Amino acid sequence: MFEKCWNAFVIILGAAIIACGFNLFLIPHQLLSGGVSGLSLLISYFSDFSVSTMYLLINIPMLILGWFKLGKKFISLSILSVIATTWFIAVIPVQTIATDILLASVFGGVLVGIGAGVSFRIGGSSGGFDIIGSLITRYRDFPVGTILVGMNALVILAAGYLNDNWNIALASMASIYITGKVLDLIHISHIKVTVYIITNQTEELLSKLLEIPRGVTKIKTEGAYSHEPRDMLMTVTTRYELAELKSIIKKADPQAFVNIVDTVGVMGSFRRR
Repeated sequence: MFEKCWNAFVIILGAAIIACGFNLFLIPHQLLSGGVSGLSLLISYFSDFSVSTMYLLINIPMLILGWFKLGKKFISLSILSVIATTWFIAVIPVQTIATDILLASVFGGVLVGIGAGVSFRIGGSSGGFDIIGSLITRYRDFPVGTILVGMNALVILAAGYLNDNWNIALASMASIYITGKVLDLIHISHIKVTVYIITNQTEELLSKLLEIPRGVTKIKTEGAYSHEPRDMLMTVTTRYELAELKSIIKKADPQAFVNIVDTVGVMGSFRRR
């Protein structure tokens, strides 16, 4: 129960940060964020529709797609994020914090990246192209932020053409690039590590590890000094899941020897969450 409440709080906090990025930095200078939010901003600049309304409407088909492909927990948190972001965009007043367009693009991009990143860290997303990015990274080993930058570039090209002002388009591109980099710094599920665990509580530890779920290899070892036979468990996981793995090991076998090494790449079967 506490975990669910904490996740909901983090999602709502991330939504508030994203809305601040929009209303305090991007919208006053007619800058774009990219993706679904960028489409929402672009439509609102050239029509009577509000940003919040378009943000909600465009996200609906993305959330439906994600519901069937990414799992109910992920999409439930994403739905909460979209609803909360829509509400915050509607209630936070639009005002100019930075008069310089470059500063506005930088700080707007940082805030949007932080807001989206914290949503990813607890297992959700801010909706929109984040869902498409998550679908791609589930089957291909690419950073989420880099994927979003590529998709968002299309929105920027449309903005430059429609506005006939490439200064705004270029500043928006800088904002989106910064958003992607901040997102990758926070959401690190594409970074892999290999964990070697030497334990005397093999079966208890295995039962817990296989619940994550991750593939685990059991290797028979022998102490060079004591000549005592022991088991070594090897598994590959992500830095995002590493904290959960450490907690499992400490509870199952506090005396276990654990060696964690960075993994350059993974071939073959590797389950992505």
